[in-house]
Amino acid sequence: MDHKSVVTRYAPSPTGFQHIGGIRTALFAYLWAKKNNGTFILRIEDTDKNREVAGSIEHTIEALDWLGITYDIGPDKPSEAIGSCLQSERLEIYKRYAQQLIEQNLAYPDPYTEAEITTFREQAEAENRPFLYRQHRPENPGEWDGTQALRLKTPEIKRYTWHDAVRGELTAGEEALDDFILIKADGFPTYNFAHIVDDQEMGVTHVMRGQEFISSMPRYLSLYDALNIPYPVFVTLPPIMAADGKKKLGKRDGAKDILEYRADGYLPATMRNFLALIGWNPGGEQELFSEEDLISTFALEKIQKSGGAFNEEKLQWMNKEYLAKLSPADQIAYVTAALPDHNPEVVGKLAPVMLERLHTQTEIKASVADGEYNWAFGDISYDTALLKWKNDSSVADVLPRLTKVSELLKDADFSSPDTIKSALWDYASEVGRGEVLWPLRVALSGRERSPDPFTCAYTLGANTTHKRIQSACDKITG
Repeated sequence: MDHKSVVTRYAPSPTGFQHIGGIRTALFAYLWAKKNNGTFILRIEDTDKNREVAGSIEHTIEALDWLGITYDIGPDKPSEAIGSCLQSERLEIYKRYAQQLIEQNLAYPDPYTEAEITTFREQAEAENRPFLYRQHRPENPGEWDGTQALRLKTPEIKRYTWHDAVRGELTAGEEALDDFILIKADGFPTYNFAHIVDDQEMGVTHVMRGQEFISSMPRYLSLYDALNIPYPVFVTLPPIMAADGKKKLGKRDGAKDILEYRADGYLPATMRNFLALIGWNPGGEQELFSEEDLISTFALEKIQKSGGAFNEEKLQWMNKEYLAKLSPADQIAYVTAALPDHNPEVVGKLAPVMLERLHTQTEIKASVADGEYNWAFGDISYDTALLKWKNDSSVADVLPRLTKVSELLKDADFSSPDTIKSALWDYASEVGRGEVLWPLRVALSGRERSPDPFTCAYTLGANTTHKRIQSACDKITG
């Protein structure tokens, strides 16, 4: 890799679903790479085989693909320059770096059993001091044969100070340094070792990750120094908080697998935009950003130190805004996909009405399941008294008005709600809009609350509209 160009990476472990925090890290790394005409890498850190969940890698790829977070190099987009993007297929590389440390007398095989380590810990606790492995380094550890864990001999015990692109100067004392495992007894490297080796081999220039890694930074820096590797730019991302802003977002607060948002009907453009604004403040009043806007506007100095809240109401609002930007054909396709078992012609007519107030496909399904649109998909029943307008002395007063509406609609154009409205509006304005439109809406929907009667008539079509008006008239005459 060209170490002069910007290279970022997203490096999840295949241990389950992709959560919001991880995907935001991927998005920020992607935006920064694209902003600088650099390279974005997807690397899978699959060295803990006991925790690996089948299908996780495919799930990660699917999630990034849905969101349009396109990586240049990944498990399914190999690069001869850097080799496999699966850590489990890079073991020889880690052994080569480990051998380098052994030759420098900076790594040694761990000779202790679990029982012996427990004894060391108990002794430290009894003496009211922290347990530090470096205080028990073996004098003659022998050669490493690959069947023992390999530990780093911390090259220098000192206070570390480093620069973070978001948080500025950070520091930690020597108590944070200890001899840690590089390669486990099973032959797989630890995260502490593998990610630094891989970042070096892949030319990664900017490392983006959450604040939970800050406490481990002295370890990382000691390994960079031991391997004589220059530090990349460290970018600590703020946590994603629950809606109340008091704690990190967790499953109990509604955190979901990212692909569950797709199942709910959130658009990828919505999720990109929404996630980008959690912990990143571009300034100004703009809230809706195209992908091109995000790339051109994104800047590390505008990433916040403090956490950003996951506000589901804002997410819903944003999805409604993006749905409004779709073409009429795409809006119809969106609603139709939510209601595959319903009459597609009727669904297509209802789509604009539903999207005026509903935010997702999940809400669309729920509204239909609750019976809100039963009038459009089947027969209706209602109490005749519901036809009566508030100014009427009895329901019989409605009959001449419905009869007149039926006559006016006999030759009306049913191609849109507006054409139906034009056929009735003069009469409704003359007689009284409530007097005409209320009983018409009840006759067509059987409900107190429904779309306006012009939309109802358009959705039902001329034939059903006339039948329902006639049925209402028959109810009145008994």
